[in-house]
Amino acid sequence: MSFGIDGVRVGHAQDEVGLTGCTVVLLPPDTKGGVDVRGGAPGTRETDLLNPVNLVEEVHAFVLSGGSAFGIASTIGVVRYLEEKGIGFETGVARVPIVPAGVIFDLAVGDAAARPDAVMGYSACLNASEDITRQGNLGAGMGATVGMMLGPASSTKSGLGTACFEAGELKIFALVVVNAFGDIVDEKGEVIAGARLPEGGFACTETCIENMLGASSEPPPLTNTTLGVIVTNARLSKTDVNWVAQRGHNGFARAISPCHTKLDGDLIFAAATGQVNASADMVGVMGSIIMAQAVRNAAIHAASVAGIPAYADLH
Repeated sequence: MSFGIDGVRVGHAQDEVGLTGCTVVLLPPDTKGGVDVRGGAPGTRETDLLNPVNLVEEVHAFVLSGGSAFGIASTIGVVRYLEEKGIGFETGVARVPIVPAGVIFDLAVGDAAARPDAVMGYSACLNASEDITRQGNLGAGMGATVGMMLGPASSTKSGLGTACFEAGELKIFALVVVNAFGDIVDEKGEVIAGARLPEGGFACTETCIENMLGASSEPPPLTNTTLGVIVTNARLSKTDVNWVAQRGHNGFARAISPCHTKLDGDLIFAAATGQVNASADMVGVMGSIIMAQAVRNAAIHAASVAGIPAYADLH
């Protein structure tokens, strides 16, 4: 599918043996950024900077990475790439690239010692292109899975998904890496990827939790996270961009059941490149709709790895 926003490029780098990777979204000059972090287990870098009350207005890239907290190291490679290009916030003595990041926990899927580093982050920048709609097992989605209620052995392979919206000159793009504790559901609420039953079919995480009411057992203590990005060419304030990030979580709630648990570190970055007039409500509502589509696409376009089946194997 041919879709692009002027100046926006997306790049991926991955370890196909260690089953981890990172994804970078490179942004044009004067792009305003925002973020909304939910869930109880986030792993982030420079998210506070995106608060509307704080100084810096411009954001230069977002990084989504595997490797849990170790994966934050990939951001250093992105910072180095941008510095070499002369891109950054002018401080008077140096230009400092503004690169917020979020990570997923994928250490249990492949090699726990394989982690995105600065070299991988730099490679993702070199790989970046205007072909922003690639999906499946790539970048930060390389080791992503969903449906942890019954443990890793019963999970389903997920990955990286995208979706887009265009009306006249307005463009909105959503990208997501889905590594959720819960299940991915379709528009009717039916599970399409999640915790699998030994006899076939899906367990339905919400039903499992409901049946545990009054029991002393707890869900397995694993760390999970869904990382999303919404980019628009609309002209919005920094406050409005944060509003768009907040609305994006409605898309998570439509397509992930349950989402925002204490075991998830869910976050959505948002960016506005400032090229056309549009309301924040328009961008926020449509952004949430395509975010739900992107979440489902992350499951539909994933491929099985390491004995973990994907959507195509189960439908």
